[in-house]
Amino acid sequence: MSIYDITVPISPASPVWPDDPPVEFSLAESMDQGGQVNVTRISMSAHTGTHVDAPHHFLNDHRTVEAMSLEVLTGPCTVIQLPDDIDEITAEVLERTPIAAGTTRLLFGTRNSRLWAKNSQEFERDFVAVTEDGAQWLVANGIRLVGVDYLSVAPFEDSGPTHTVLLQAGVVILEGLDLSKVPRGFYDLYCLPLKLVGADGAPARAILIG
Repeated sequence: MSIYDITVPISPASPVWPDDPPVEFSLAESMDQGGQVNVTRISMSAHTGTHVDAPHHFLNDHRTVEAMSLEVLTGPCTVIQLPDDIDEITAEVLERTPIAAGTTRLLFGTRNSRLWAKNSQEFERDFVAVTEDGAQWLVANGIRLVGVDYLSVAPFEDSGPTHTVLLQAGVVILEGLDLSKVPRGFYDLYCLPLKLVGADGAPARAILIG
């Protein structure tokens, strides 16, 4: 049995979506400054690093992160490693990708994961993402959770349609994974987002066991 930690580290050096707040750590209390303990204050977007999107993020429907189903966030999943020449995850790409019948949780490894492997601190706009017709294919084929290896499931220039298709269908979106060391195959996924009441997303610790 192998355990793969597919969570990216969060630090003030972490890349963030343009116009999102940067990650900031500071000490609310410091032993070096005479305090009894060290207490870290954290400031960042709920969509930092490895995180889940709740429907409220794009649908404004008040279905927020604390209500997301742990039954979907944990369980058997398939990791697909796509070739480096794939720039978009379209319906056509999915149609010719071997995906076992009955798959409900699907994680996509792409050339994006190299960015985490080399500790890239700048946001990259030219990342591999799922197109609107790719999202429609996932919904039509019974996918309940989709995971991607950069900060958005959708293309940078047009992020609305893909998110809307998936979230309206109740598909859980897991973003910001590091799949650089995970072989294609079948695993058990454990993804536990912070239970942030009323939030449109939350950072998560995600691991694969297989």
